[in-house]
Parts: sequence; structure tokens; C-alpha cells
Amino acid sequence: MDSLSASGHLIAITGATGFVGQTVLDFATRAGLEVRALARRPQEARAGVEWVPGDLADKRALKRLMARASVVIHIAGVVNAPDPAGFDEGNVRGTLNVVNAALEAGVGRLVHVSSLSAREPQLSVYGASKLKGEKIVRASSLDWTIVRPPAVYGPRDTEMFELFRLASRGVVPLPPNGRMSVIHVADLARLLLALVPGGEDVTHLSFEPDDGTAGGWSHVEMARAIGIAVGRRVVALPLPQRLLEWVARADKAVRKDKAKLTLDRVGYMCHPDWTAGSGAQPPMARWRPQVETRMGLHATAAWYREAGWLK
Repeated sequence: MDSLSASGHLIAITGATGFVGQTVLDFATRAGLEVRALARRPQEARAGVEWVPGDLADKRALKRLMARASVVIHIAGVVNAPDPAGFDEGNVRGTLNVVNAALEAGVGRLVHVSSLSAREPQLSVYGASKLKGEKIVRASSLDWTIVRPPAVYGPRDTEMFELFRLASRGVVPLPPNGRMSVIHVADLARLLLALVPGGEDVTHLSFEPDDGTAGGWSHVEMARAIGIAVGRRVVALPLPQRLLEWVARADKAVRKDKAKLTLDRVGYMCHPDWTAGSGAQPPMARWRPQVETRMGLHATAAWYREAGWLK
């Protein structure tokens, strides 16, 4: 954790069993913080963590999650869904339920994890749903802070893993030429915990954190960096949007609802600028990125190998 301590707080967390949430739990328990976490499935006992069975639609579970908590970190959300209703259920109604439960329990502070995609809601149903969730948070009387992460990578991630898998084969198909920002999951987790104590420097503000690379990365630069991390010289292959849409339809035909490349995601991916705003960085007194991306990519590739995800 960074300069401001979250000690003394009971932290309620949604999405604690996911990629980002697990890393937040790691940092929180390491720091000796008291955590209560929502989980849809039974979890192994963990020191410092009280598990609450339920999901974002379970109002009784949310009431139990919020009891005595002074802050909630809302990480849970839907990244991929077969239809707009799935995004709405997870990212809009789920956020509304969290906000209402926090208000009813007297929780004063909310750290809300959104997405950079909310900046361009017309491009994807996912981005539109994340913006709707943000509007619910902004309209509440809570002491809130919104975090819009760019692409998040690191151990356990299944989304960016697709690029590592492709790079290990030597060819990485890409969206049309554009730029993107990234952040290591450990840096994002440290930021979320650094935002637990409110204050004038963070209250009612939105932040777009990244790895500190000015201007972000071109798609080709990122593909090549991942190739180096997996030990392959890759062919980075930008593709036109229409071809990516065809691939998305084929992926859906083969993998059905488990398809990774969806038409909604293609609409988002083909936008030329997914770099974090230079004027939207979190206060430096609270947080700065610590993981240099090339080193982070190497460490992530090593984790994938050790886990048996990469050969």
C-alpha cells in the first residue's frame, strides 16, 4: 500500500474472487487489513477474510457484506456477455444494488472500478453499461471515487493471456493501428487500497491510471513486447475491422457463449486511442506505478508457464 494507510477500516469487496479482486485480497491481507468479501461459490478459509456467500443480485448478501464496513471496493462486473441484458444485469443493476446496500448500511465510502471503455460508450454495449454504472455512483450521496483502468495484465489473467498464447505461436493478429495503455494488476490493486481513505484529493473524482508510459503503447509495440516476454520474435499483424468481425462470428459459432472475441469487443478494440488521460492520473502523493511493463510481461509469462498455461 502507498502513503495513506487503510488501517482501521473494515473493507467490503465485491469481485474478490476475480483476477483483480484476488490481487487486492493478497495486498489487503498482507497489510493486516480486515476484509469481508462477496463470493458466488464456497471459498477456502483465509486469514483476515470473512466470506459472504452471494452475488450482486442478492440483496440479503449485500446487506451482510456491508454491515459495519466503512468502505466498499466494488470490483465485480461483467466483461463478456452473450447479450445486452447480461451487461445490464452485472454492470448497471449490480452497481445500483451495491450503492443502495452501502447507503442503507451507512457505508460512507465507495471505490468503484469502471473501465476506460466508459469514455466511448457508443462503441460497445460493455462500455455503455460501465458508463451507466458510473452515473449511478455519481448520482449517489456516497463519498465516491471512480477508477477507469486500461488493459490490466498479470498472473491469473485470462483476457490478456490470449495475446501471450498467440505470441508463443509467433503470430499476433491485432486491431487496426492504434494506441493503448496498460497496468499491472499489482499496481491497480495498490491503487484501489490507497484510495480507501477519502479526502479532497480523491473524493468525487475519476482517475485513469496506467504504467507511466507517456502516450501509451502502439498495438504493434505491445505485441512485440509480449513476444520478447515469451521468447519469440512475433509477426504483429494489424487486421481491418471487417475481418475481425468475421473472426468474431466464427469464434461465436465454435465457442458459443465462451467466445473470447465478440462483435461487441471488436467495436471496442478498433478504436484508435485507448490511452489513459494524462490529466486523469491519481494523486502522486497516494500512488505511483511500480511495475515496469517489460519486466511485468516477463514475470507474467513466467507465471503462465509455471501454471501450465503456456508450454
